Amino acid sequence: MRKSIGITSTVAFYILVSAAAAQEFDPPSWAYPQMDEGRGLGPDDGTLLSVPGSDLQRTQTQINDPFNPPDWYPDEHPPLPEIVVHGRAPNVRACGQCHMLHGMGHPESSMLAGQPVNYLMQQMRDFKSGARTSLYRRHNSMVLSATHITDEEIRLAAEYYSQLEPVKWVTVIEADEVPETYVGQGNMRHPEPNGGMETIGRRIIEIPEDSHRAERRDPHSPFIAYVPPGSVAAGEELARTGSGRTIQCDICHGPDLKGLADVPALVGLSPIYIARQLWDMKHGTRAGQSAALMLPVVLNLTDDDVINLSAYIASLDP
Repeated sequence: MRKSIGITSTVAFYILVSAAAAQEFDPPSWAYPQMDEGRGLGPDDGTLLSVPGSDLQRTQTQINDPFNPPDWYPDEHPPLPEIVVHGRAPNVRACGQCHMLHGMGHPESSMLAGQPVNYLMQQMRDFKSGARTSLYRRHNSMVLSATHITDEEIRLAAEYYSQLEPVKWVTVIEADEVPETYVGQGNMRHPEPNGGMETIGRRIIEIPEDSHRAERRDPHSPFIAYVPPGSVAAGEELARTGSGRTIQCDICHGPDLKGLADVPALVGLSPIYIARQLWDMKHGTRAGQSAALMLPVVLNLTDDDVINLSAYIASLDP
């Protein structure tokens, strides 16, 4: 009993500290992107769109349908549960609309492919209970879906995504300068069509290799993440040793960071998604059982540490 009380008291202490820190944190726009005014896709003119190697054609309105995401390559995945491909209108979006049918998602959402079933189910419970929120308002759609989805639908979706093999989805490039960018529809960052270059500073700039294909939710169209020079090596040192500020990532996430039991894989995740999770947990907006265990891990991380860890982890092959 004494041990249990001690652990509970320690977690409670970290929660209080993180809540106080949240009052002073200004979320960086590169990690928490919001669409720039006037930079949406504009009216749909009815043009039928496709992606290389697929016979399917859809208008942009159809592509963006939250209850019918495009299945460009139906032979590349197992049978789709109804909740993944169609959701349940009006409140439960199709999982595949944001996380995509191959489970790799976009920088605005998480990778589900290959993650443990129990972990995925617990995240839905955390969204439903209000334990998991974010400094990024996009979590509101997850809260709505989690509030109305059934336990059986959660299980079916978790089992589907857990069986998928993650793919290399982000190429990490260290660079002093990066393309000028804007944030478009869906809070996705894109290079300016006629833009130049700018200094990266202490940012991670993640963009599609092909903006048009990404906007069509093409699972064959990956991303590029530009990171500050030296950040990958610095992140590796921190992940492997803790550098006196945290513990080694592999203790919980496995020696290759591909997950351990019900602890999720880190490799394959978008670097700006990783950064958001570290900050959300540090500042108390992402709570729940697993986040509580992460609090003492993230509490002493500096903003540079978050950037470096995110760059290193994203550079690893799934």
